Parts: sequence; C-alpha cells; structure tokens
Amino acid sequence: MPNMRPDKNPMPTQAAEARKRNFREVALGYSEEAALDEALRCLGCKHMPCVSGCPVNIRIPEFIAKVKEGDFEGAYQIIHETSSLPAVCGRVCPQETQCESKCVRGIKGEPVGIGRLERFVADWHNAHAADNLEKPQPNGIRVAVVGSGPSGLTCAGDLAKKGYDVTVYEALHTAGGVLVYGIPEFRLPKAIVAKEVESLKRLGVTIETNVVIGKTLTVDELFQLGFAAVFIGSGAGLPRFMGIDGEGLKGVYSANEFLTRNNLMRAYLDEPETPIMKGGSVAVVGGGNVAMDAARTALRLGATAVYIVYRRSMDELPARAEEVEHAEEEGVIFKLLCNPVAVLGYENPDDPRDPKNGFVSGLRCVKMELGEPDSDGRRRPVEIPGSEFTLDVDAVVMAIGTSPNPLIKNTTDGLEVNRRGGIVVNEDGLTSRRAVYAGGDAVTGAATVISAMGAGKLAARAIDAALRGEKEKEA
Repeated sequence: MPNMRPDKNPMPTQAAEARKRNFREVALGYSEEAALDEALRCLGCKHMPCVSGCPVNIRIPEFIAKVKEGDFEGAYQIIHETSSLPAVCGRVCPQETQCESKCVRGIKGEPVGIGRLERFVADWHNAHAADNLEKPQPNGIRVAVVGSGPSGLTCAGDLAKKGYDVTVYEALHTAGGVLVYGIPEFRLPKAIVAKEVESLKRLGVTIETNVVIGKTLTVDELFQLGFAAVFIGSGAGLPRFMGIDGEGLKGVYSANEFLTRNNLMRAYLDEPETPIMKGGSVAVVGGGNVAMDAARTALRLGATAVYIVYRRSMDELPARAEEVEHAEEEGVIFKLLCNPVAVLGYENPDDPRDPKNGFVSGLRCVKMELGEPDSDGRRRPVEIPGSEFTLDVDAVVMAIGTSPNPLIKNTTDGLEVNRRGGIVVNEDGLTSRRAVYAGGDAVTGAATVISAMGAGKLAARAIDAALRGEKEKEA
C-alpha cells in the first residue's frame, strides 16, 4: 500500500552551530528505513509526469519501485543508464523546480523526495557495490571533449558507453570542472566527484588535465590529432562585476575566484596550508545559489559576520529555498532591497604588500523598492533617494553571474557566438563549425548542473548519429 503521509521524510543535517565552522557535508542522507518509507509515498504513476521534468530523463518511477523492493543496486543501475553523475545530481540538482514540481503528490502535500532517494541510491552503491564496469567494444572513432564539468563528463560517458575513444581536456589540474572548483565541500564532497570521474575512466575515457584549449591546443589542432568530432563544454568561468568604484581594491573577489581558491587550494581543510581569509566581515553581492555558497563558505573560513546584499526581496531571491534556509540557520544576515554603489577602501602602510591599491573598509549601498515589472515579468528595483548607508566589511564577494570565457571563441575560426558570448548551436548542439558541438554554460551562460548534463547527453546522441552515418557512407 502507498504511504499517503503528505510530507516528505526530513533530511537529517548537521546542527547549524556545529556545521557553520566546518566543511563537512551539511545534509547527512537518508537511512535505509527512511528511504524505504519515502519510496512508498510514490504512486508509480503510469504516465510518469516526473520524468518530463528531468533534463536527463531518469526513469524515476522505475528506480523508486526498486527502492520499494529493497533492491538498491537495481535502482542505481536504472538511474545510471541515463545519468553519469547520480551521486552529484542527488545533492545539487534543483529537484523542487524540475522532477518534483511534476509529482502528483505535490498537489495536496509535498512531492516525493526524488532527489533525496537518488542520493541515497547512489551513496548505497558507492558504499556496497563492487565496481565491475566493462569497457564496451571499441569502434575506433576518436572524440575530443573540452572541459570536465557536468556537460563534458556526461557527453564523454555517453559516448564511451557506445564504444568511442573519448579524451577529455581540462584546463585545471583536477577533473570535475565547476563540480570541483565551484561548489563547496559542505554541499558536494570532492571524494564524490572523484569517484564519478574514476567510473568514467574505467569506461575507457581518457582525461588530460592542465590543457587549455585555445592556448595549449586549438580546436583545429584537435582535428589534426585525429579526432572526428569535438564537444565544447568549457563552462562560463568569466566573472561579472558591477562597474562601481572600488572594485579593484584588495579584498574584492569574484565568487568564481573566492570559491576556486577555497576549493582548489584546499582552504576547506581543518588546518589549511593556504588560508584565503582570516576573520573580518564579508559582504556577498547577489542572491543566487553561488551567492549562498560564497556566504556560507566565508562563515566557515572564520568570518565574524557575513551579509547577503540583494537588490530585490526574499520572494524574488533566485537561490534554492533549502540553501537560503541553511544560510539563515547558520547566521548569514540578509540585507534585502539594497544595492551597492561603491566599495570603500583605505591604505595600510604597515602591510608589506603594495599599499597604493588600498584595502576594503566598507560597502556603500542604497536602499531599493520594487517598482513596475520589467520585460521578464519581475518587479524592477528602484532606488530610494537619500537612503545611502555603509556596511563596515573587510571583504566583498561579487556573485552576480558569469559569462563564457572568450578564449575558445577567439581562437576558433567560424565559431558563431551571441552577444553574451555564448556559443550558438542548433537543436542538436551543433555549432556553426562542422563536427564541433557545444553545450552547457558555454552556450547558455551560468545555469544548473543538470541542464548542462542534459546538453551533454543531447550532443552525445547527435555526435553518435552523425559519425555512424559517416561510417555507413564510407562502407
């Protein structure tokens, strides 16, 4: 019999007072008992509306049915048929606006905890199952993938399963892209990403790190090396700033830099060799998930006070509700309907570093109110005259978005991009260059992990269809 309780099984978490000073994972995961109980809330709808909300089309009712039977490995195998990164998606995918938003149980209560069940199944597999992946029969065709983020890893995994010889080129020294350098340890442990990457290697995927496509090698040179197709999944790593006075002061970071320093320099360790800040107060400008990540990271690095400065109200805050709730519990202070107008600074002649550039001493802001809706239907923030005030802070993190890095565009002839710098693709992910495909943030700008995975999966299908067609013509 279905479990008709209207609410989800709660996710166990670390206590806020304890977790805000450590980088251990906040959400602790379901027990077997909780997973079984939550799975019983699924009605197993024949028309499967939840699947339509998943960018990678995981067969959700089927994997949940396996959980109901206690066949957790069987559930994992169903998920893994369409998702190369189940342990990742179960942690960072915004299920509440995707698969769970389509769940019929959400009409008169809370939807089934699909994401929590996916995480449980993936974690169970990682803890109990033997890795017995078998390499598929090689077809002798080589494909290059640029970037080892979610779109690149998904494209690589799907092609490897079909027998392609796939090489992934990563600019940094660690594979994983934004999963490694952009998402904090307390939300997505590095060991989880490393295990998913190792699974792809066992499928036969080769990963080359410290290779910057557009500098170390160009796209044209990849074809000269014998690759039949190239997929560009290089992400959106170019940070945006506001263009206000004082953004060049020491202590002003982009969220991209702030999180990358923390993640790749391992400042999240209990006794880090490369600390990136010591004490002081921090203002994080922005209201998305990246802003929440940066604010909660600053707390764990020892900040005495952390502010979220956002120009709209809590109702318009784009971050996941769960991340906002966790930030509030941990003591992040929300300065809503506020907008920065200048970063203030001072010179410190006693510091051995160059004092001429100055150091952050505050963030000058103005209060806002919501006016008429803009072209997107959101009420436009309007400045309230005479409402300026100053936040006394020692660092400012700009978390207002990113754009695709122009390096590949500038070194690849004939590659069409839009006015935002995103690579233009057709419905199959094909660019204006023959046999060059693209997907994820390199196309759309900053978006979700799961949407990037969907783009990688789409491109893999198109690459396979095109290359098989060429092979058949040659035969």
